[in-house]
Amino acid sequence: MKLTVSMHLSYFNIMIGLLLFSFQSCDNEPLDDGDVTGANLDTDDTAISLENELQISDFIWQGLNEFYYWQEEMEDLADSKKEDAKAYAQYINNNSEPKTFFESLNHPDDRFSWIQDDYLELENSLQGIFATNGVEFSLLYACENCSEVVGFVKYILKDSNAEGKNINRGDLFNGVNGTLLNVSNYRSLLFGDELNYTLNMAKVENGSIISNGINIELDKIENFEVNPVQINKVLNTSVGNIGYLMYNQFVASKSNDLNKIFADFKKEGINDLIIDLRYNSGGSVKNCIELASMITGQFKDEIFSKEEWNTKLDEFLKVNYGPESLINRFVNILSDGEGINSLQLNRLYVLTSSESASASELLINGLSPLIEVIQIGERTLGKNVGSITVYDYIDNDKTKNPDHRYAMQPIVLKIANSIGFSDYTDGLEPFIEVQEDLKNLGVLGEQEESFLATALSLITGTAKRNILKAEWDRSLLINDPLMLKRQKMIIEKNFSFPAMVN
Repeated sequence: MKLTVSMHLSYFNIMIGLLLFSFQSCDNEPLDDGDVTGANLDTDDTAISLENELQISDFIWQGLNEFYYWQEEMEDLADSKKEDAKAYAQYINNNSEPKTFFESLNHPDDRFSWIQDDYLELENSLQGIFATNGVEFSLLYACENCSEVVGFVKYILKDSNAEGKNINRGDLFNGVNGTLLNVSNYRSLLFGDELNYTLNMAKVENGSIISNGINIELDKIENFEVNPVQINKVLNTSVGNIGYLMYNQFVASKSNDLNKIFADFKKEGINDLIIDLRYNSGGSVKNCIELASMITGQFKDEIFSKEEWNTKLDEFLKVNYGPESLINRFVNILSDGEGINSLQLNRLYVLTSSESASASELLINGLSPLIEVIQIGERTLGKNVGSITVYDYIDNDKTKNPDHRYAMQPIVLKIANSIGFSDYTDGLEPFIEVQEDLKNLGVLGEQEESFLATALSLITGTAKRNILKAEWDRSLLINDPLMLKRQKMIIEKNFSFPAMVN
């Protein structure tokens, strides 16, 4: 039997942030003397082709072999796997289901890599573009040892379908389209493909959650571009003006918007700054560095963070681009040449939750060696690694393989601050622990809201270092099935790598 292998990974192109890392090189080297076509498996003359899902499995293996951070620790990703064309082809043939194969190659410590069957959807999500009705919510079990589920609204997105309707932060819902939510149906009812549904609102009465008779009709807007600046304002207090910024995603294209906000902060002469990252699961490192430079300004060209790739890419970058290519530094201008409005602060207050991840944690970790960073809220998620988007390109013109639309988002690097600290996989611990009271969330941006009130009490000198616990047991919270795809650290650098297939 003869084997024909179609190698559709001659050129990778990886999107880091909004830029493309293209591989400008000649075709991949063959797996043996010449093409794999004609490699003898046995005496049968029947040919087998790696097409469709087998092309995808081939793409998955080669992509992870090249770029996966833990490649050297994974026996099945060893370079030697490619030395025997027959064995490699049989291995791919035995692993035809893309998602299962991808996950089988993930390191035990990897909580964040994923594979997407439609790269257009992935690209939009990285830019904060997705279908939404504007209700940002979390879910929890209605009681211990029961299957009923209740949702609570965290906030409403600006300019969304939900804005202006009778639904606000702290509201509860327990049904969709007249069907009560439970552990078996909440995914299909709330996270399905339907663009329209009605939320059945609820209330707490005598310790139980019951319907309150209010129904909110909602329509998802396709390709909705989220404004990551949820709130920005100047608070007038007894100790002077204090800036407050709630920033919910690091987006490279939003640096100019942030710069205008910081111009207003400078004009108002703020003495302190509170940045609320409790719902910020990460994003652009470039945007993070520019925000850090707006907060400070006195550290131009000093190191903000350092990158560590796998051995193959680490060495390649150092040789071809120099050791500086692995370093991110503070800046004083934006990428378009606009001067940064810096506050020259030596102290920052940051509000965090278990949803604060990736670039949010990087902002805290990157600034901590240089200024006083006072973290308030919950321990962060603990994502000290970054991912990239890996496509299946078939030629030097960056043509994506027309036979499928799969792309991968594997972890490819670890990132540390200027003194080399990156060991926070268990999250960054707050100076003062505060948990949102799910029965009384308060109004975001108002001085009485628990997280903001705690920060203000520290600034005014009236705070005590105690733990403010929520009334509801937070062990009842249900993991958001979409959260993994929001937790990202995106590196924007224009590198070109040659394909390194041996």
